[in-house]
Amino acid sequence: MRREELVIPTAGRGFHELTGPIDAFVRDSAVVDGLCNVFLPHTSASLLLGENWDPSVRVDLEGFMRGLAPDGDPRHTHRAEGPDDMPAHIRTMLTQNSLVLPVAGAALLLGSWQGIYLWEHRLRGTQRRIILTVW
Repeated sequence: MRREELVIPTAGRGFHELTGPIDAFVRDSAVVDGLCNVFLPHTSASLLLGENWDPSVRVDLEGFMRGLAPDGDPRHTHRAEGPDDMPAHIRTMLTQNSLVLPVAGAALLLGSWQGIYLWEHRLRGTQRRIILTVW
């Protein structure tokens, strides 16, 4: 088993592809066949396993989520950090903060067009921690 933490700076709302660094972590771990857990210990960002070939997929996902959880919605009482605060929490609750991925031949076993993304839901940039564990 091996564990490592990545720190990803974000520039605000959007997607940050993590496939390369996570695959490198798996390759360097000496685990040939097993599982890799990717965990994001935050309440206003999430993880996504999705298409990485056509960037319009991520544009459409952001547009869809904007309709479900719009910034500044007057129904929200939680606004401690601004009008995007509660929508960011809703977006996280509707998505996921953990992925378990198969490892075979010392590499992630992903589909042809699958990529791993950190999806930042806050408008302002911040740093996000990602805990990787492979066994």
